[in-house]
Amino acid sequence: MIAVLVSALMWLLVASLLILRRGRAERNISYAALTIAIAMTLNTDQVYWVLDPLAGGANLVSLVADATLMVGVFFLGRGVMRASEHQTWAVRLALGRFTLVAALIGAVTTFLLINRGGTTTSFMLELGEQPAAAAYSMIQFIYYGIVLAAMAALASRQLRSSEGAQRLPPVSLILGSAFGVALSVVVIIMDLAHVVGDLLLMAAVSVAYEPLHILTFLLLCLGFASQPAARSLQARSRERTTRRLLGELEPIWAKATTVRPGISQNQHVAFDIGGHETLLHRQVVEIRDAMIDTRVSFDVSDHDKELVERAECHLLGAGPTGSVPIVSPGEGLRQR
Repeated sequence: MIAVLVSALMWLLVASLLILRRGRAERNISYAALTIAIAMTLNTDQVYWVLDPLAGGANLVSLVADATLMVGVFFLGRGVMRASEHQTWAVRLALGRFTLVAALIGAVTTFLLINRGGTTTSFMLELGEQPAAAAYSMIQFIYYGIVLAAMAALASRQLRSSEGAQRLPPVSLILGSAFGVALSVVVIIMDLAHVVGDLLLMAAVSVAYEPLHILTFLLLCLGFASQPAARSLQARSRERTTRRLLGELEPIWAKATTVRPGISQNQHVAFDIGGHETLLHRQVVEIRDAMIDTRVSFDVSDHDKELVERAECHLLGAGPTGSVPIVSPGEGLRQR
């Protein structure tokens, strides 16, 4: 049942990303969601019982599903890394191809050493007493733990530089990664307990497996699905602020262009207003030009100066309380 639920969550994430991330050049997160969804689908009993007998009935589909999941986690980590800056060498190594290839080689090698018997949907429960089976499982979960720990470190850095709705995705990723690392530790303990014959310890620790499994995928899905949603909300909020500033600057701009006509009032020069931010940029530039032009008389109140500075901070991407750039604001905006 848990595999079906996680599989459904992952296909829902795939659908969400196809809608919310369409047109974006960065595809690692989409690749991750797709490959993990395929892996989890292969691990559902209904699909496994159909496919594994077709593959010879030696649980080869389990290897395919596990290897696909490892590749999906690799893409997941790469997606988080691409969205971050100044990664440490340890993070780059953890999320790099070398670590993935080494883990895949180890998993395939140990899988081939397992006496697998016939098709079973309780692979580790039935075969986990074999050292090769324990090693096979532990290699995978050590890899997951390493990647998720690196993801948590990157998400923590992203959280420190986020504000408002943008804080939700890194918080979800940090929690999801933390639960994933805990899940990896639980599975490794279960594997060791099984191979040494301590079934009481294995049963006691296994109680945490399903809750951690669900929480890991749920929070990771929420984190990645909420990233484009948070960006969309932030873009809408920025657009509303831009429109408000346009309306508030309109009287000052009209006064400024009356005493000192700008390029937007020159009928002999083709000028395309473009979007709202382009128009706001033009307003600020022409107001600033009138303010510094000693040939014209253009006085503005302290309130109006503060309004122009707020518009400049908005255009330069600063928060509402951000400081005004040290360079001349008019010059800084012209360089855009």
